[in-house]
Amino acid sequence: MTARKPFHFAGQTINGGERRTVDVPVSVMSDQTPVSLRVHVIHGKRRGPTVFVSAAVHGDEVMGVEIVRRLLQSDLLKSLRGTLMVVPIVNAFGFHNRSRYLPDRRDLNRSFPGSKRGSLASQIASIFMTEVVGRCSVGIDLHTGSAHRANLPQIRGNMDDDRTLELARVLGAPMALHATIRDGSLRQAATEAGATVLLFEAGEALRFDRSAIETGVRGVRRVLDHLGMVEADNASAVVEATEMLVCRSSKWLRATQSGICHLDVDLGARVEKREPVGRILDPFGRRLGRITTTQAGIVIGRTEHPLVNRGDAVLHVAEISETD
Repeated sequence: MTARKPFHFAGQTINGGERRTVDVPVSVMSDQTPVSLRVHVIHGKRRGPTVFVSAAVHGDEVMGVEIVRRLLQSDLLKSLRGTLMVVPIVNAFGFHNRSRYLPDRRDLNRSFPGSKRGSLASQIASIFMTEVVGRCSVGIDLHTGSAHRANLPQIRGNMDDDRTLELARVLGAPMALHATIRDGSLRQAATEAGATVLLFEAGEALRFDRSAIETGVRGVRRVLDHLGMVEADNASAVVEATEMLVCRSSKWLRATQSGICHLDVDLGARVEKREPVGRILDPFGRRLGRITTTQAGIVIGRTEHPLVNRGDAVLHVAEISETD
């Protein structure tokens, strides 16, 4: 078998069958400690697609880092076809500060495709696009809920795009939410660069959720298997996906009063229109308000913080239509 051509990345040469962690310089902290974009590259001996898996674009979304860790420990990658680029922590500044944002409070996922001379967020986005995304045909970007909110494992993307829908079904999260592309997002920039990107949402920031992590690990493995990059040696290595529900729209239910929120439904629960799903109480137990659904659907997100102000988002319901 003819040796595969080397993969040249960030000034390093990675031969077929090799794997290496490469530090791409980003900046320095105020005390001059270097900060880099750490990319683990697995360059298979045989031809195949080039794919990226990324986590912690928002620095406090640590669950994706654990999904990546478990993926990299998998024996499936020993006979990889193609090239896999894994970035456990895109936003190192936010990760170290346990913050969603960069030090100047910019959201990295609103800063793509970035600029070499822009803000710190813009510079990181530019490096990630140039060094990683621009080389890949497919990507999986791992996220969690924000601001004390937990998400049901789900895919967000353009479900009108056949390729995105195909890969979403392969990944096999319980549901997919059709979502328009947001300006400045990684998904927008990657799509314009010609890559198909799945955005996987699951769990809560700064927390590990065993079930959500396992869903993510199995899903990424299935996508790599579907792309012909790995081969399962046994039936348990790549688990069959369950049927995925596709929803076209969603709505957050909001607190009707300030107080202590008690939700009566869990993630994944099916709810009917005008169903009571929660109460807002005062510290003595007096009911101040009630939370009622406005549509039938499935609960895909919920607040995990019991103290709420009037107008706070407390329950995310994806609408289920007859076609869904």
